[in-house]
Amino acid sequence: MSDAKTQSSLFDAPSPRTNAPEFGVGEISNLVKKTVEENFSHIRVRGEISDCKLHSSGHMYLTLKEGNAVLASVCWKGQVGRLGLRPEVGMEVVCAGRITTFAGQSKYQLVIEAMALAGIGAILKMLEERKKKLAAEGLFDAARKRPLPFLPRVVGVVTSPTGAVIRDILHRLSDRFPRDVLLWPVAVQGPDAAEQIAAAIRGFNALPDTRRPDVLIVARGGGSVEDLMAFNEESVVRAAADSVIPLISAVGHETDTTLIDFAADVRAPTPTAAAEMAVPVRADLLAQVMDDGARLFHAMRRAIAERGDRLRLVQRALGDPARAIEPLAQRLDERTERLALAWRGYHDRRAARVGEAGGRLRHPRDIVRLAAQRLAQADQKTSFLWREIYARKMNRLETLGAVLGHLSPRAVLGRGYALVQNADGQVVTSALQTRKSDKIRIEFHDGTANAVVE
Repeated sequence: MSDAKTQSSLFDAPSPRTNAPEFGVGEISNLVKKTVEENFSHIRVRGEISDCKLHSSGHMYLTLKEGNAVLASVCWKGQVGRLGLRPEVGMEVVCAGRITTFAGQSKYQLVIEAMALAGIGAILKMLEERKKKLAAEGLFDAARKRPLPFLPRVVGVVTSPTGAVIRDILHRLSDRFPRDVLLWPVAVQGPDAAEQIAAAIRGFNALPDTRRPDVLIVARGGGSVEDLMAFNEESVVRAAADSVIPLISAVGHETDTTLIDFAADVRAPTPTAAAEMAVPVRADLLAQVMDDGARLFHAMRRAIAERGDRLRLVQRALGDPARAIEPLAQRLDERTERLALAWRGYHDRRAARVGEAGGRLRHPRDIVRLAAQRLAQADQKTSFLWREIYARKMNRLETLGAVLGHLSPRAVLGRGYALVQNADGQVVTSALQTRKSDKIRIEFHDGTANAVVE
């Protein structure tokens, strides 16, 4: 009971603000929104980006801070591409826009319409940090850099097609050594410049070998640090570092330095200087060739003269070749005569031996006559021998014939033997081969008789 009384007394107690106006929540939200948006409809806010997120919808949400104070910010999709730079955490920027409230969460936020880096110091600090980051990745290493070709067949140029830069490059190339030029037109300033430049470098590298340039020049004229920011973007630096085509960076004047200069294979102080680095001077080459030709000619003449002097020295050291040959020719004549005499002696000895052998030989007619006599004697002996052999063979044949006559079947049967055959005509040689009542046939030397076995 005491707690309820105390609560009631609090509401009933008089208040010093009893005359204050009373508003609904929606009404006070509208009043705050009106007050804020009318008084902060166009302002510039400076701060450091502590959070940055690009939503899938295309809108960008940022948080700006200064000390302990923070300001939520948003950049709508249609304005993101026109900012002129890519927001990153840690950047100190100046944002132009308006303050609006978000009644659903009792919040207010900055709607960003434009953005710029806060002073040259902030830009240089950001570039130095980006340079350290890319250098740590090895994109600026000297080992990655390629030498420029001595005389490129085709020169590729990435720059604006309407500026004075491309005219200066073409004019300088024409003066030094005319070459084919492929221009990839890009914007060199503005929100889309970085992506176009990176795409151009990658596009040149993606061409087939027959159409790919031998060297690339990425160029633009001078300008402020803000004007050259496209050539400090990571996408451009990485594209330059990844290029397989040797790349010359010619951005700004001699005192201007961008991050692409560190990733390029060669940095030129100006676009005109880049054209001079890309090709030699044709007239100088011709003069050099002529000078080298003359030097080569004189060197050859000097070498020939030196060889002639050495040959003459050798000739004097050797003397007259004819004098060296004369003793050898004389020795050859002597050896030739000795060889001829030796050959004649050898021939005479062989001829004498042949004559002696011929004297010992009989005349062929005598040899033939003796051979004929021997043949006749041999023929007589052979005839006698054959007659004797024939008589002996005939006697043996008659003896064998007589023996065979006594052994013939008729002669055997004539001596009291008989040939017994069964009804099938088979010869019966044993009584065991017959049975009772078998018919047999008995052949004698003078006829046959039939019988029956009992």
